[in-house]
Parts: sequence; structure tokens; C-alpha cells
Amino acid sequence: MEGVAAGVINPLAIHCETVRLKSEHPTQFIDLTAWVERAVRRSGVRSGLVQIQVMHTTAAIIVNENEPLLLGDFEALLERLVPANGFFAHDDMSRRGPEVDAEERRNGWGHARALLLGASKVLGIEEGFVALGRWQSILLVELDGPRERSVSIVVMGHGEDVACGSR
Repeated sequence: MEGVAAGVINPLAIHCETVRLKSEHPTQFIDLTAWVERAVRRSGVRSGLVQIQVMHTTAAIIVNENEPLLLGDFEALLERLVPANGFFAHDDMSRRGPEVDAEERRNGWGHARALLLGASKVLGIEEGFVALGRWQSILLVELDGPRERSVSIVVMGHGEDVACGSR
């Protein structure tokens, strides 16, 4: 095997970072691609995986094109599928019990939308770069903003290139 001497196990590098940001709108698409690429560079990983996970239940991580008209279409689609003015039992604080915080938001729609999109993505790293297609970006989808958000970026892999495909 290339990159591994006889009897020597090639160690796996793991690098973790947290991005903290503040959204400005109830629904918003925030491009995380540059943050993720910087984390991969800082890690020194040339071949491996990067996991991006939002640490909240009313936000999501997607990979798609960061084009304003398309993002508007996505927002309209989410509103059609899960209307913000719909009924959500989660929003009936009287039914949720005495442990509900007085500051609790009525955000059942944000939780339902997040369920459709997912909280994380795992992407490949090839030759030290996140393996993304020409038009792909890594986006945080805010579904209950404006809010402060945290995103975990975990990079795992090796410092040398391993043939996984073409870039």
C-alpha cells in the first residue's frame, strides 16, 4: 500500500472546529463553504472526510447551488410543504408541561422543516480539497431565525493523498 511502511499503521488525523454565527432572517441560507475549506486546510488532511453538523433542531445543512433565485424557490417550497402559520402541537405550551421555559419559541414549523432537510452532511476530501461539484456549496439553512447558531466541523483522514476518484 502506498504511503504505509511495512508494519507501520498510518495514523488517522482528526481536527475539530466550531463555527458560531448569527442569522438575520426567519429563513436564511448561509454559505459555509469557505469556513469548511479553511478547516480542511488547517487540518492538514489530504484524503478523508469532513462532517458538517448544525447543533440545533431548527436549522439544517444542505449541499446545493448558492444562487439567489434558486434559494428563493427553496424557501417557497418549504413554506408550501410546511406553512409557518400551520398548526403544530409543539407550539401549544399548555400541553407541554410545567418544565417549558417561559422564553420558549413557538417554532414547530422550524422543527418540521429541519426534519425534511437534515442536520449534517459528510463530504469527501480529495487532494486536500472538499470534494464538491462545480456549482455545489455547503449551506446552513436557518429555519427559525434570527438566532445564534453553532456548526461543528470535524475533519478526519490522512495527510497523504489516497486515490478515491478524480477532482
